[in-house]
Parts: sequence; structure tokens; C-alpha cells
Amino acid sequence: MSQDSSTLREEGNNHFKAGDVQQALSCYTKALKISDCQSENAVLYRNRAACYLKLDDYAKAEEDATKALDVDQGDIKARFRRAQALQKLGRLDQAFMDAQKCAQLEPKNKAFQDLLRQLGAQIQQKAAQLSSTDSRVQQMFKLLLDSSAPISERQKAAQNLVVLSREDPGAEQIFRNDGVKLLQNLLDSQQEELILSALRTLVGLCTGHQSRTMAIVNEVGMDRLCGVMGSAASTVSLSACHLVQVMFEALTEGMKKEIRGKDEAILPEPSRELRSMLRHLIDMLPASSVSGAGRDSAINLLVKQVPRKSLKNPDNSLTLWVIDQGLKKILEVAGTVPEIEGGPPLTDNTPMSCSVLLNKLYDDLKSDKERENFNKLCEEYVQYHFGSSDMESKLRAIQTVSVLLQGPSDVGNRTLELSGIMEAVISLCASENITQQQVAVEALIHAAGKAKRASFITANGVALLKDLYKKSENDRIRVRALVGLCKLGSAGGTDFSMKQFAEGSTLKLAKQCRKWLCNESLPPTSRRWAIEGLAYLTLDADVKEDLVEDKKALQAMFELAKSEDKTVLYAVGSTLVNCTNSYDVEKPDPQMVELAKYAKQHVPEEHPKDAQSFVEKRVVKLLEAGVVSALVCMVKQESPALTEACRECIARVILALVERQEDRGLVVAQGGGKALLPLVSESTDRGKIKAAQALAKITITSNPEIAFPGERVYEVVRPLVSLLALDCTMLQNFEALMALTNLAGISERLRQKIIKEKAVPKVEGYMFEEHEMVRAAATECMCNLALSTEVQKSYLATDSDRLKLLVLYSGEDDERLRKAASGTLAVLTGEMPELCTRIPDTTSHWLEIFQALLLSESQDLRHRGAVIVMNLMQADKSLAEKLMESEALEILSVLAKGDDPKQASVQKAAQRCLDLAIEYGLIRNNEDGVNGNIM
Repeated sequence: MSQDSSTLREEGNNHFKAGDVQQALSCYTKALKISDCQSENAVLYRNRAACYLKLDDYAKAEEDATKALDVDQGDIKARFRRAQALQKLGRLDQAFMDAQKCAQLEPKNKAFQDLLRQLGAQIQQKAAQLSSTDSRVQQMFKLLLDSSAPISERQKAAQNLVVLSREDPGAEQIFRNDGVKLLQNLLDSQQEELILSALRTLVGLCTGHQSRTMAIVNEVGMDRLCGVMGSAASTVSLSACHLVQVMFEALTEGMKKEIRGKDEAILPEPSRELRSMLRHLIDMLPASSVSGAGRDSAINLLVKQVPRKSLKNPDNSLTLWVIDQGLKKILEVAGTVPEIEGGPPLTDNTPMSCSVLLNKLYDDLKSDKERENFNKLCEEYVQYHFGSSDMESKLRAIQTVSVLLQGPSDVGNRTLELSGIMEAVISLCASENITQQQVAVEALIHAAGKAKRASFITANGVALLKDLYKKSENDRIRVRALVGLCKLGSAGGTDFSMKQFAEGSTLKLAKQCRKWLCNESLPPTSRRWAIEGLAYLTLDADVKEDLVEDKKALQAMFELAKSEDKTVLYAVGSTLVNCTNSYDVEKPDPQMVELAKYAKQHVPEEHPKDAQSFVEKRVVKLLEAGVVSALVCMVKQESPALTEACRECIARVILALVERQEDRGLVVAQGGGKALLPLVSESTDRGKIKAAQALAKITITSNPEIAFPGERVYEVVRPLVSLLALDCTMLQNFEALMALTNLAGISERLRQKIIKEKAVPKVEGYMFEEHEMVRAAATECMCNLALSTEVQKSYLATDSDRLKLLVLYSGEDDERLRKAASGTLAVLTGEMPELCTRIPDTTSHWLEIFQALLLSESQDLRHRGAVIVMNLMQADKSLAEKLMESEALEILSVLAKGDDPKQASVQKAAQRCLDLAIEYGLIRNNEDGVNGNIM
């Protein structure tokens, strides 16, 4: 075993000397796994630290150097490497101590002395900066503590503290100078500007710093923070919410990894603080003293912090704890009817936020036992209130069922089936009390989502809804009755043959919805319900056509999408998905259709106006109406209502909008490209793929550096690589390869990003694909990636057919594939001369393939062929001999004589080949100066 680790160490050393750091790292890591010798391990850790330094991974370099020093304190190389890593990590005092020890052991070593001088200068600079920052902090404190100072001066000082807190030296000085106590005083002031500045300063202190965050949570206290978050001032409430979010992030990051302080002490586990913060948020939910905006913020934080980010993580204990501690409190908010006095204040967004939270908690459960417990708690809560003789309590129960139907629908359906509830809903729809009617009609609308129940309601409730719509004098009731009719009328989905109502009824309903939508005298809550109706009705292509022709209705819908009412987001997204036909449609097998007809089974029919030509015209009209700016605003919304399903709708619509190449520039110009970036990381799995495909389409036809300026272009790489997967369609694979080709041709940094995302093996896999367009696209991508040294070196491996594949593809019939393969060969043979001697071993037809390139009608192929031949001749004289003995000599002689300016590059390469042949003494000049006679 010892011999194996020594061999791997030697291999690693050789790779490191050759500049192949990744291979060296791999060898040292493998050796560490099998070595059981401490001294051997110390050398391996020291060597691996050198690799991490080269790869800019300074934390791992410091860790490995420390492990080497744990074995041998006198290991000067390990100490020097640790000093270098600590310098890069900003831990200058520790780095100086290590460098000083190195210089003491070897006083004449120039590298040690240079590092010592650098660190001395950096420490002095940091001390000066801290001194300057400290005086500025003290000045701000003095102003803020002076109650006689003008309020404008105090506000300015508070703003300056915010700016200082954004840099670590400033944040540290504020914290060390007992600034948290001063900030608490500002939080307790009644002046909104000072409160906002205090909150923003605390954000600076907490961002990415676990120890300061834990101290601030304990010193300021969650009671005070929740009190500020519950403020009626929306800006203060949002700022407090942002601070608590930053605190959660700092503490949860601390649980994922070791965060070392200056003295390398491990900080305590922050789970106690996290649970305390969550308990305070849960307690905020039913509190009548908390504002509606504050309650929404608390729900939003629970949505973000409690459920697992990835279901691969087996630990859902936090979700179970929240269900145990707070499910009844969440249901209490969900069941609140705003029109009934005594309940906590709500916003229009609160019921939807509750639905999202309940759904997230339910989805995070792992077993039937856990889900059954959740169902039981919800049923008990609904039964308790519904069983009361008090009408207000019954309404609370029905309202809770409504929220559950919008969230975890399985739970909502079970509670709706409890004895007497459905009957009470139907009965209360006819009540003369407006509040009772409203609660019942909303429940009826949400209940109609289940097909079996929808048919029951169609039979028993349509007449009632029509009656309410025609006769009610209350707009809130009328619009809800209208939506109920819309939902029932669209129960057939996109199936043209399934009509719930008489011919033309859906068009009439849609016309009424558009009227409601455009009526600006109505409150946004009523107009929002009109979009809800259109979300159902636009499954009918006739309705889609009417809607896109109504510019006023589109504008009204887009304005609502940009408004404060977040509950409208999913309805707008669904409506646009329907209008652009960007939903998934499985086309049935023709044979199965015939069998179904023979068996007299129902066969779905597509509406004639859902044909591609109609869809394209609808997309153009939506673009003209400003749909992109609406979608961009929707993505920016910070709300639980922007669910993963809602994000998927937006991704589907943007993908539909960039389907035509001529529309992509407009989408990018209005911010559509930027809007896609968050959708590839925060959406459903299907939504992420749709967003990534839209990014690919944009990257293929637009200049990526303009479409995604600055650092944003690097964020595009990972989603594109994610499309190189077996569960993606061939079209998605192809578009991803095309987009990556475009990116790989821009810069070495982008190529390195593509390589880092492990795209190269995937691209190589698609080079073997049967589909000729995919195969060619993969080879084009490899051609651009081959400009990177790391990819070039992979072709030196003798255990693969990479090189052979390129030579064979250079002789294929597909011109696009030939160009890509021969272009890659031209790059590789130019950069890696050692590859040239291996080409004759790849195939016995290599000469014929290169001669065919030289004889090609395509100038591009002739040029590639001439460059490859030139590289082969430059690399090896024996290869030059073989080429000059073949027909290549005659072909090159003809190519070198050309006088067409367009052929200049080919002529130049051919002439260089002949000049090399003369230098090697393989041919000589004729008296008339024409190359050609073999010697």
C-alpha cells in the first residue's frame, strides 16, 4: 500500500511540473486515501496545498498545509504555503507569523523575505484604514448621541453608518465600539428615517458573519425585531424582514461549514438561535398587534427558511417542528375573514401567502404517517370551528378550506368532504349576507378544481352562480360568481370537442371578464378576479384570439401584474401560457387514436385556431402590447405568491416569445434575458429546463456579452450545461451545444467556466450522437473549447479515440461536421505538435482524408486542410516525406499558384508547406521558380 501511494505521489509531482494541476491534485488525493504512513501523508498534504494555491482555493490550501505542519512543525515548505494561503484569505497577522518563522529558518531565502515585506506593508495599510474608519465611526456615534443636534445632521450620520457597515473594517469598528446598543436606541425612536438606517446598518453587520449575527440576535432580541417588522409602515416592515432574512442566512451558512475566527476557535452551533427566531415568527402570525404587511413578511420568511431546499436532504425536522408548534396559528390566519371584526389585520396577499406556506410544509413531509398527521390537524381545526353554532366560526372553517384548496389541495379536498361543509357552501351562496355569500362563492370556485366535483357543481350550482351574477347588486359577489362560471365552463380544457356550456357561452363570459378587467373604477381585488376567470377561459382558442386583439384588456392585465397585488401573478402567468400555447401537449399515437375511435372512446380534438400560424400571430401581438416588461416585473416580485409553479409559467411564456429568431432582440432589449437567470435556479424542474432553453435560444443568435453584460454572462453557462442531459429533448441538447459554442468562442475565462461545469465529457458524448445536426454542433463546440490548453492536453491521452474521431469526421460527407472536425484538428496540431505523429495510427485513410480537404470546393475546408498539412510537416520530417510522396504535393503546388485574393489564406498555407519541403530537402525549385521536383 505504501508503494502505491509513493507511485501516485511521483505521478502527481510529474503532473505538477508539467503544469497539469488538476491531475496532480487527483493523484495526491488518491494517494492520501490509501496511505497509512504519517510522514508520507504530511508530504502529500503539503503538495496538495501547492495545488490548491495554484487553483486559488486558499481555504483548502491553508487546511492541507496545517495538516502537514501538525505532523512536522519544521516543514518550511508547508509553513510557507500556509502563509501564502492566509495572506489571500486576509488573515494577515497569522500569515506574518508563518512568514517570519520561515525567514528565521532560512534568512537568505528571497521568496520568504519578499512575502514578509508584502505582509508588513499590507498590515500597516490595514491598520491605517482601521484607524481612519474608527475615527469616522466615532464621529457618527457622537452626532447620533447628541439629542440637541439637528435632525437632518443625525439622519445624515445614520446614513453614513449604513455605508460604513457595508465594508468589513467599518462593520467591525461599529460592532466593537458598542454600536449595537446605539442602533437599538435608533430602533426604539419614533423617526422612520433613523429606524431604516439602523436596520440597514444591522444588515451590514450581519451579512456573511455568523459570530456577529449570533451576538446581535441575543443583544437586540427577536421581540424588538418582530415588533419593528410588525410596524404599519411598509418600508420599515420590509427592511426589518430583510434584516431577519440576512440573519437566517448567516446562521444557516454557519451550520453548513466550519467558520473559523482569528484564533481558529470553532463557533457554537446556532440551531438554538434559529429555532428561537422561528418561534417568534410563528407567534407573530395570529397577533392582532402585528400589521398586515408584517404578517406577510413573517409568512414569507417561514416559506424561505423552513422547508428543505433540496428533497435529497433527508432532514425535515424543522418542518415537523413548525407543524407541531405553529400549524394551528397558520390555520388561524388562513381562516380569518377580514370583514368579521376581531381577527388579525390581513393584506390582500395574506390568504395566498398562507396557501403557499401550507403547501410547502405539506410537500416537505416524507412519509404517509407525517402526511396523515398534517391532514388530521387540519380536519380537527376545521371541524372544531364548523361544529360551532356561531355563524362567524362556520365562515372561518369554510375560509380555511378555501385556503387549503389553493395550497395542499389533497388536504383541502379531504376537509371539504367533511360532513355538511359542501352543503353549507351551496346554501350560503344564496344568503342575503354579503360576507357569507363572498366566503361561500370563493369556496365554490376553489372546490370546482376537482373534475368529479366540478361536474357536481355544474349540475347543482351553475343556476345559482348565474342568478348571483345577474341579480346581485354587490360587485364583489358578481365578479366571484363570474369566475365560478368561467372555471366550470373551461372544465374541458383544450379539448375542442368538450364543451360544458352552449356554443358561444365562453366567449360571452370572457367578454364580461375583459369588461371587469378594464373598469378602473373597480378596486384591484375585483379586477384581479377577472384575470382569474380569463386564466380558465383562455384554454379556448376563440377566447385567446379575442383577448390578444383587445389591447386595452392586455394593458390592464399587465398593469395589474406590476402592481402591489401579488395574488394576481399566477393567474396572469396561466393566461399568458394559454395564449402562447406554451403548455405541454402530448400528441397521441395515430394508431391509438384509430383504436379509440373504433372502440367509440372519446378522442381529444385540437381547436383549429391553436395551429402554429395562429400562435405566432398571438405572440407578436403580445410583444407589441408590452408583455416582456410585465414578465420582468413579475420575476422581480418578492412574495410567496411567486411560487415555483408561477415561475414555471413565466419561463414557458418567455420561451414561447423567443421561439422566432426575429423576436429575440426585442425580448433581450426589454430585459427578458436578465429575467431568465433567476428562473433557471428557482422554479420547478420543468420550469428550469424551459428557462435554460430560452437562454440557449438567445445565446445562439445574440451577442452574449450584450445580452448578458458584465459578470452575468458567466451565470448562463451552468443552465446551458444542464440541458446536456438524457432527460432533455434532442432539440434542447442541440440548442445548448450551439449556445455553448458561441460562449466558448468569446474568451478563455468563459471556456474555463464551461470546463469547470464538467461540460467537456458531455460534449464529447454528443460527438457520437446519431443525429447529424447534434453531432456537428458538438464537434463545433469542441472546436472552440480546444482553444483551451486543458482540453488540448486531454487529446494526448492514448486510451481514447478522441483524435481518431476527429480525423474520421474530417472525411465525412456532412460539410458542417467536416468543417468543425478539421477546424479542431487544425487547432490541436498547431498547439500540440506531439499529436501530429499519432495521426497516421488513427486510420489508414488519413492521407486520403487530408487530400480530400485540400481538393474540396469549400474554401474553408481547403484552408483547414492546408493548415493541418502545414502543422504535420512542421512537427515531423517523416510525416512531411509521406505527404510529399503522395498526391498532396501536386495539390499544394496548384493551391500555392493561385492569385485570387479570396484564396490568399489557402495560398499562404500551401506555400509554407512547399517551403518546408524545400528546407527538409524533399523537393527543389525548378529554374522557373516553381516548386515541384522531388529530390
